[in-house]
Formats: sequence, structure tokens, C-alpha cells
Amino acid sequence: MEKESKDVGISFDLASKSDKELKKVLEDLCTEEEQVSYRRRIIHGKIDILRAEMVERLKEKHSRGEKLFSNDDIKKLGEILARETTGVSRKKID
Repeated sequence: MEKESKDVGISFDLASKSDKELKKVLEDLCTEEEQVSYRRRIIHGKIDILRAEMVERLKEKHSRGEKLFSNDDIKKLGEILARETTGVSRKKID
């Protein structure tokens, strides 16, 4: 049984692998998954920090009586809301 994973760039014949070889491949992929997961958590942490900073800045603007949104922001929001959003990811909308 030939299996190929284009996502991780490996190709191997499972039937020709020994149990030891399969275990090694599995361990390697689990290690890689842990590294990817760690990186994802770091990125999410950075996103949370940036969002918190943006909220604090908006609060400061509000307390000084400044406009929170520009006319361009309002125009962009209108364009976003006017779009058909079914099946569209957030990245595509932004």
C-alpha cells in the first residue's frame, strides 16, 4: 500500500517498512507536530498582545473624546457588510 503525504513531503511504502521504521516515522512526525503547535501558540500569543494594545489605544482615544473610527474605516465597514460573505474566510474580507 503506497501512501504519500504532500503536506509533509514524505513518500513511503508502508508495507515495506518494519515496525521499528514505522515507529521512527511516527515519532518524527509527532515531534514536528509539537514544534508546529508550539509556534502556533506563540503566534496566537502575539496576536492577543497586539489586540490588547489596540483596545487600550481605543480606550485612551475615547477617554480624550477623539473619534475612534475614521471616515475611511466606516466606508470600509460598509463595503464589508455589503459583500456576500457566505463561505468567505475572514482573511479574504479583511
